[in-house]
Amino acid sequence: MAIFARRDACPIIKNVLLLDSEGRRVAVKYYTDEWETNSEKLAFERSIFSKTQKTNARTEPEILMFENNVVVYKFIQDLQFFVTGGDDENELALATVLQGFSEAVILLLRGNIDQREAFENLDMMFLCLDEIVDGGMILETDGNTIARKVVTNIMDDETPLSEQLFSYLGHILYTFP
Repeated sequence: MAIFARRDACPIIKNVLLLDSEGRRVAVKYYTDEWETNSEKLAFERSIFSKTQKTNARTEPEILMFENNVVVYKFIQDLQFFVTGGDDENELALATVLQGFSEAVILLLRGNIDQREAFENLDMMFLCLDEIVDGGMILETDGNTIARKVVTNIMDDETPLSEQLFSYLGHILYTFP
C-alpha cells in the first residue's frame, strides 16, 4: 500500500539562515515567496538579528514569535543559526531542523565553528541546507546523516571513495569522541 505525504500535513520551513556575529549572511536559503526581493530578505535578516542579539541562545535553542512567524535560533561561537516557520508551525519540528543543521555544521567544520571556517567551506554549508530542506519540506534532521551525505557529495574523483570517506570520518570521530 502506497503512502502519500500531503504537503499541507508536513511542517513547512520558510527559511534557514546562517549569519555571522554581526548579522551578515554566511549561508541562507528561502523556501517561500513571502520575501520577494533581496532587499526584503536582507531587511528580515537585519530585523531578526537585532531582535535576538541580546539574548543568550548559546546553550539551548530559543523560540521567538516575529512578524507572524515562529523563529527558532541558536548561537554557536560567532555563527548564528535560525529556522523560520509560519505562526502555526510546530516549534519542536523547527527546533529539530535547527539541531540537525547545527550538528552537521559542527561535524563538517571539524569543531572549528567560526565565520572564516564557514566561508572557506561555503559549498558544504549550502549542501547541508540542501540535504535538510527541499522546497520548504523537511527531508532530514539527523546531523550525522546530513554530514555523511554532504561528505559523499564533495568527494574527490581521483582518490577512491572508501579512502576519502574513512579519512574524513576518522578525523570526525577523532575530533568528537
